[in-house]
Amino acid sequence: MGLLSVVCVSLFFSSTFAVDRGNFKTCDQSAFCKRQRALKPGQSPYRALLETLELSDSRLTLQLINDNNKVHLLLELYRLQGNMTRVKINELKPLRPRFEVPDVLIAEPPTEPLSVLSKDDNGVVLSLGAKNQRLIVSARPFRLDIMQGPEVLLSLNSRGLLAFEHLRLHKDTDKEEDGLWEETFKSHTDTKPNGPTSISLDFSLPGVEHVYGIPEHADDLKLKTTDGGDPYRLYNLDVFQYELYNPMALYGSIPVMLAHNTQRTMGIFWLNAAETWVDISSNTAGKTVFGKMLDFVQGSSEKPQTDVRWISESGIIDVFIMLGPKPSDVFSQYASLTGTQSFPPLASLGYHQCRWNYNDQEDVKSVDQGFDQHDIPYDFIWLDIEHADGKRYFTWDPHKFPQPKEMLQGLMDKRRKMVAIVDPHIRVDSGYKIHNEITSKDFYVKNKDGRNYEGWCWPGNSGYPDFTKPEMRAWWSSMFAYDQYEGSMENLFTWNDMNEPSVFNGPEVTMHKDALHGKWEHRDIHNIYGLYVQMATAEGQTQRSGGVERPFVLTRAFFAGSQRYGAVWTGDNAAEWDHLKISIPMCLSLGLVGVSFCGADVGGFFKNPSTELLVRWYQTGAYQPFFRAHAHLDTTRREPWLFGPENTALIREVIRQRYALLPYWYQLLYQAHKTGMPVMSHKYCFILHECTFSFLSCLRPLWVDYPKDTATFTIDDEFLIGSDLLVHPVTEEGSRGVTAYLPGAGEVWYDVHTFQKHNGAQNLYIPVTLSSIPVFQRGGSIIPRKDRVRRSSACMENDPYTLYVALSPKKFAEGELYIDDGHSLNYDTKKEFIHRSLTFANNALTSSNLCPDCNFLTSSWIEKVLILGASKPSKVLLKMDGKETPVDFEFDTSMSVLTLRKPGMNAGADWTLLLQ
Repeated sequence: MGLLSVVCVSLFFSSTFAVDRGNFKTCDQSAFCKRQRALKPGQSPYRALLETLELSDSRLTLQLINDNNKVHLLLELYRLQGNMTRVKINELKPLRPRFEVPDVLIAEPPTEPLSVLSKDDNGVVLSLGAKNQRLIVSARPFRLDIMQGPEVLLSLNSRGLLAFEHLRLHKDTDKEEDGLWEETFKSHTDTKPNGPTSISLDFSLPGVEHVYGIPEHADDLKLKTTDGGDPYRLYNLDVFQYELYNPMALYGSIPVMLAHNTQRTMGIFWLNAAETWVDISSNTAGKTVFGKMLDFVQGSSEKPQTDVRWISESGIIDVFIMLGPKPSDVFSQYASLTGTQSFPPLASLGYHQCRWNYNDQEDVKSVDQGFDQHDIPYDFIWLDIEHADGKRYFTWDPHKFPQPKEMLQGLMDKRRKMVAIVDPHIRVDSGYKIHNEITSKDFYVKNKDGRNYEGWCWPGNSGYPDFTKPEMRAWWSSMFAYDQYEGSMENLFTWNDMNEPSVFNGPEVTMHKDALHGKWEHRDIHNIYGLYVQMATAEGQTQRSGGVERPFVLTRAFFAGSQRYGAVWTGDNAAEWDHLKISIPMCLSLGLVGVSFCGADVGGFFKNPSTELLVRWYQTGAYQPFFRAHAHLDTTRREPWLFGPENTALIREVIRQRYALLPYWYQLLYQAHKTGMPVMSHKYCFILHECTFSFLSCLRPLWVDYPKDTATFTIDDEFLIGSDLLVHPVTEEGSRGVTAYLPGAGEVWYDVHTFQKHNGAQNLYIPVTLSSIPVFQRGGSIIPRKDRVRRSSACMENDPYTLYVALSPKKFAEGELYIDDGHSLNYDTKKEFIHRSLTFANNALTSSNLCPDCNFLTSSWIEKVLILGASKPSKVLLKMDGKETPVDFEFDTSMSVLTLRKPGMNAGADWTLLLQ
């Protein structure tokens, strides 16, 4: 292929506005999925050999035998701290090692003792500790059941779909059908040198009708049954302008599913990085007789049940069962395994302006000036692939960007920043330093014959660095040093795109599965490639500052654990109303499995949005964690001021709303980093407990703490930000009203724009105009804002706070205030931050220190306090430093809003406002 072919590929990608589903496999076209799915529920061939049982303090091992082929497997069971169980199944004596996923778990999970309660010829009963939880191993056929008292929580292999394709030698007499040793899709042949290696296991969840998670899919929040269609697919792929409401694979894969009912929430984490398919079916539980060790037979009532089957192409079975019982427990359990959301720089929570591509330095300067001229704040401007010299990453086009430091300094002078794309496909060019160093260090992925793997991507013929190698990642990180990445400065950050990896001329637009990463095939590691790219990039940004500054890295491909390294966006969407709508459940699904820092391209990447759609998308994006506008090369320019003064004013207003709320967003990301709780929460019923402020129990209560309201289980067109803001974006064209569900019997919600109070546990119809963004603050909460909005977040660093105190019916409210320098790691390494509890009770608003041994000073002060749902006091006193000082106030009788003006306390001080 020559340059003309590259141009043709580029034109294909830039001019095609619908996914070609023929480029991507269905289950029937994936040989292992088709084979496994052909197995029907029934009697399992696997039997537990109880005489092989060995038990240490925290680990049980037991051999399984397949009575059809006499292959032995090794079962390992672990009881983990935090109410989790780990199940591993591998071949007892594999022909060669099978891949086990590294670098995803933050550490080997700590265990707790296992003990045998009873054992006979039919099985063994193990104690799982608290609350009468037991694990029952049935011998013939093999089956696992986790129980609490008489209740079955979860069963493994109850449908007999455990299937483990053992490694074997290829014999000339072997039949070649079903793609056992070779498989062709379109023009690509997968040689499968190790033969069939797939694995499968089924899970049954009695009493469960609602399951969530396993992103990334452009689908509803509640997962659908897959009977009669394809399973959900987890296989990182470059699917431009993806279709909606189907189980096709997209850019990222997180093999975590949450199961929820009004009594319990549980999670299943399937730790496997190979291509994976997930079948979901609904069933009726309560019809199965257990072994003799159970002294009961479940009733015959029509109890709902969800059955889930996981199928992966290679590797081993390594599954973590997170037993909750509350959703918040599951989040904590998963975070203990894979880590929490990275704590990003404050600026990254501001507004990001991007397109493919800003043409040159003058274009960047002009766009930057446009924001100032139209009084619209922003923090980051982005450069796509055209900024580099011939798409050689870590370089600058010498004609379009001849003086990158001058450009970056101009942004820095305004306290703004830039993101430049650095993709993991490297132009094969003997004059390119990056390519030469990777070649000399032998860091490229190999093809099946041992030569460097090459494929086509944006630069043309490209090599793909082997990010699975720690030494390759270390070298990549070193390339972000200021003396290596010429023209870079401390206000330049990074975007990792195309890291599925995308290979234009590869099977399914990705890498051949028989490519080699050392001794492992690409089929084994495919879904963690993107995680490794972001990991190495984030580490490089930290290293370049001597370990002082926080990184900011956006990634398109991701896996379990990616939350530790930065932000994620939902990929190449389109300027269509349905794509706006789907951005909500897509980000909610990511939040449920640890990735809090998520957003979608505002306006849609492909096509040109109508003015109404663009305004509505800004209004939605401003209330999602990652807030970036982005557009395709072929779209018309759409900077916020190009749609007439009225629409410019609407967009300006919602961006300013985002900036006013930055203190709240920042505190939420800090909480997500410290606790693993999602920032953007689906609005299951949240019921505030009136209680004394407590960091552990009441600091940031979520819907997951009280998920009793079944009416909310399938709603995904509105959401909570933390626990205190409820947002119902307007996502219907021409809408004149929306109906929002306000949860919480006995609670109240305040419209943040009008301060009107509404009762919880009701559907509220809200008339809307193009300027409307229905947002409500929960009664019982305190939200800090900075209402003096400037051109960037850094310019607001020392500006004063306004506290919005929304009282519950019991005249109680709580919140918090978190402040640090906004960019360094000193909050962690030196405890340089302010963390304060804000509590309103007994007609007193109090600020107290949550971290007495922390050390940080701020110039910010409290310039205003609004108390919603208040009664008129006769006077207000500020009690501080042993003195009492009168405070001016106004009271709006019609709305019951008390406004305290310029009380003047430092934001880091202890104080109390007394209402008398």
